[in-house]
Amino acid sequence: MKEGRTLHHDVEGHFGAGNVVLRSATAGTGIIAGGPLRAVFETLGIGDVVAKSLGSRNPHNMVKAAFAALQKCASPRSVATRRGKKVPELFGRRDTPPPAPPAPEVQPNA
Repeated sequence: MKEGRTLHHDVEGHFGAGNVVLRSATAGTGIIAGGPLRAVFETLGIGDVVAKSLGSRNPHNMVKAAFAALQKCASPRSVATRRGKKVPELFGRRDTPPPAPPAPEVQPNA
């Protein structure tokens, strides 16, 4: 969880005919989710999230799809570790342009 209250990134989960889209939310948004999804987030302690269920309205499929989506969530630290980089390298600096590629070497004609 990001800041102990929301998700790090938006994620989708699928189970059977049930599809769920989970979106991170700003502080103070609360849990915007219907029925069984609200219970899942309250139980897990996720305080700010927006969820949309698509497809099946079967509560069992929606809960399973939510757990499938939550298993796909990855923190920046775990992504950086998996890639063998540091967290700041993932995001880069936005105020400086990326370095230009090296100029190709020109062979003189003899």
